[in-house]
Amino acid sequence: MSIIAEIKNRRAIRDYAAREVEDEKIHSLLEAATWAPNDRMREPWSFYVIKGEAKKRYEALANEYLQERFPTKPNLIESSLKVLKTTPVHIVVTADIVPGDEEASADNEYAVCCAIHSMWLAAKELGLGLVWRTRGVGLVRDQRMVEFIGSPENKKIIGNLFIGYPDPELLKKAKVPARTSFEEKTVWL
Repeated sequence: MSIIAEIKNRRAIRDYAAREVEDEKIHSLLEAATWAPNDRMREPWSFYVIKGEAKKRYEALANEYLQERFPTKPNLIESSLKVLKTTPVHIVVTADIVPGDEEASADNEYAVCCAIHSMWLAAKELGLGLVWRTRGVGLVRDQRMVEFIGSPENKKIIGNLFIGYPDPELLKKAKVPARTSFEEKTVWL
């Protein structure tokens, strides 16, 4: 399949089969990320793999967060926790912040976004599903996640990747998303 076809077929996969992801495949995803373009070859990314016992601690942390944030929405809390429990592995991805250099810090964030996209495309080739979470149960903007991963200063969390083998039955039912044509979003100068 061509690269353009792969890009068009990339999907956010949120429902996973009850199957662990092999470490070799996690290594492949991480390696794919390191080949992303990045300004001045700063390689501004760090990865925090959450599985096994760490995943149970993360679920408890997320439960605390959800209970505080959505005290009147028990169904939302329950469905969010179910997603966590059925996701085999999480990878939290951070970008380096360059003290006193906002432009370099922004460039680092862009590079990390490219790294995440590289992982997303690699996941498809490896038979994995992936969704990049930046809100809610991903805890990307919550200080507890920073503390959980032990992230040193001068790091910004860019995303929490939920990864697993797609649930084949739910994958069959997934709708193909539509996209607005580039023609409606492009100005030729």
